[in-house]
Amino acid sequence: MRRETNPMVGTAPALSGLTRPAIVLALLGVLAAVSIVCFMTLGVRGNWAFVLQFRMQKLAGLLLVACSVAVSTVLFQTVTNNRILTPSIMGFDALYVLVQTSIVFFLGVRMFALMDPHLRFGMEVLLMICFSGLLFRWLFLGEERSLHLVVLVGIVFGVFFRSLSNFMQRMLDPNAFQVLQDSFFASFSRIDPTLLGFSWAIVCLALLVLWRMGHCFDVLSLGRAQAINLGVSYRRTVIVILMIISVLVAVSTALVGPITFFGLLVASLAHGLVGNSRHRYILPAAVLLSVICLVGGQTLLERVFAFDTALSIIIEFLGGVVFIFLIIRGAAR
Repeated sequence: MRRETNPMVGTAPALSGLTRPAIVLALLGVLAAVSIVCFMTLGVRGNWAFVLQFRMQKLAGLLLVACSVAVSTVLFQTVTNNRILTPSIMGFDALYVLVQTSIVFFLGVRMFALMDPHLRFGMEVLLMICFSGLLFRWLFLGEERSLHLVVLVGIVFGVFFRSLSNFMQRMLDPNAFQVLQDSFFASFSRIDPTLLGFSWAIVCLALLVLWRMGHCFDVLSLGRAQAINLGVSYRRTVIVILMIISVLVAVSTALVGPITFFGLLVASLAHGLVGNSRHRYILPAAVLLSVICLVGGQTLLERVFAFDTALSIIIEFLGGVVFIFLIIRGAAR
């Protein structure tokens, strides 16, 4: 009898430990599915085939941004070993504005309006990937950098890019600036459907590489010294992860615009709800939360508030509140 009961007692804590993440993921999956169904079906009138096809394109863009932002933020926090840092805080939004401003300043507003969207998208993605690769390599692959230095460098680059942008914007014609200003803010309703296929191909390839590296994420979260002691090729692994993060953030930013605090919001909620630091739970939870926020929020704005406000404004406000709360609570390590 003792031999039969003792193994059951020993495995009870493990089973109870898996209960909360499983329940949370199931509930988030249901909420995400409900959000998608509501987004696709609420308020449909007339030709269902046309409406569903139109909404399917917008839904594909929302899902791409949700997946890219959630995965990149969680893994960026894993590599940096800090819960308040995100790729966007490191100056991506300011770099995106600088790229848009530079196109109008050097090529003119007419060229900006007539430029092939695929060419502009590719140029924006390439520039942001190159910048992030150089920045991340200096910050995280050399000697140990303090959190204060990392944040300071991100702020300095952000201020530098904004200063250049403001300088060029002041020299622009008012009409050109008015055309340019619309691209400074994230918009989930103006996603170019012609870019979705190319964007999804890049994101799926990046996620496939990350999936094959999934066994390293939990080890990297222990820190650089522990990861090396446990046999992880730290430098090579971190280089690959950071470059994939750069690709994900660059694609999502070039597609909808800069989103500074959205990744921090969903990553913090995922850690708080799941209560488990293993990436097999945190990553899907963050993605599902991101889908709920974007798809559900867009549904509420379109069907309840009739576009009285922009979804990005609400998300940035909530994410900023979470960021301040984490700093006050002393989450920085």
